[in-house]
Amino acid sequence: MRLPRLITLWLAGAAVLLPVAACSSEEPAAGSAPQAATDAPSETPQEEEEVKAHPFTGKPYDTLKPVLAVKIENTAAGKPQLGLKSADIVYIEQVEAGLTRLMAIFSSKLPAKVGPVRSARISDLHITPQFGKPAFSYSGAQTKMLPLIAEASLYDVGDTRNPGAYYRQPGRFAPYNLFAHTKKLLAAAPKASKAKDIGFTFGDPPAEGGVPRKSYTVRWPAARFTFTWSEAKQEWLIWQDGKKDMAAEGGQLSAPTIVVQYTKTERSQFHDKNQSYTPLVHTTGKGSAIVLRDGKAYKARWERESEDSGTTFTTESGEPMNFAPGQVWVALASRKPVIP
Repeated sequence: MRLPRLITLWLAGAAVLLPVAACSSEEPAAGSAPQAATDAPSETPQEEEEVKAHPFTGKPYDTLKPVLAVKIENTAAGKPQLGLKSADIVYIEQVEAGLTRLMAIFSSKLPAKVGPVRSARISDLHITPQFGKPAFSYSGAQTKMLPLIAEASLYDVGDTRNPGAYYRQPGRFAPYNLFAHTKKLLAAAPKASKAKDIGFTFGDPPAEGGVPRKSYTVRWPAARFTFTWSEAKQEWLIWQDGKKDMAAEGGQLSAPTIVVQYTKTERSQFHDKNQSYTPLVHTTGKGSAIVLRDGKAYKARWERESEDSGTTFTTESGEPMNFAPGQVWVALASRKPVIP
């Protein structure tokens, strides 16, 4: 079922009482007009109530707000991260040396602070256009990538252009101590695009095709994520490299929907100071996916026609692959899906 949806509430109509005069039928006597009883309720018109579902989470909302994308550190040195619990969508991207880094998308909820904020990668510039022109927070990039950032479909609110929005967190060491005030980030991008349809659908799970799973593991060359189903929370608890992925706000990170999107990943023209190449993750085109929700794993297909368009997910039979309402994690992986 594609959201938003309309819930129509029918109210009772008025009852009309007819007089009984020398006949047993409820029809009025010949030549007589029906008389309404004085105590009959007045007729109430049909009413409609629209329940709007957020395009990123499927949850109710009042107003669509600007989109903020933040590049966040994802190694042990940068944990625990701050603000991820409030994200609508979290992307896991492969970076140099087979490690991973996150890009968190905020719109429906905005944490006061977020971080550690780290440098941008070329794959980011291919993901963000589907959100229109969001505000993009990051802490630097390779020199030869700066012209591409300037031309990208985003508002640059990085630490170089907007230094007043960033601060160093006491108790952490550089470069893993750079955090940002989210309101200051958005203040620097007053025309940032508001949340819109990016292809996600939310609602009931497919009637068929789900395989019960207690956990599902996704591997990159130097990183491993495991998602374990919590019946109590009705969410997938997130583990990284065999350890609980904890939030700086407290508690283990979790989400009701995990999407493992298998993509083509290849070398880009960029590399780090150690000459490790920067992967380019191709998020346009089509491919296979695994969608984890409600304690089950579903085989799915994904398609994104262009960078300006959203990503749609369908079942193997071609029906929309609905997500469970709430936060969505998208793991951009390169290995093929396996469901025993």
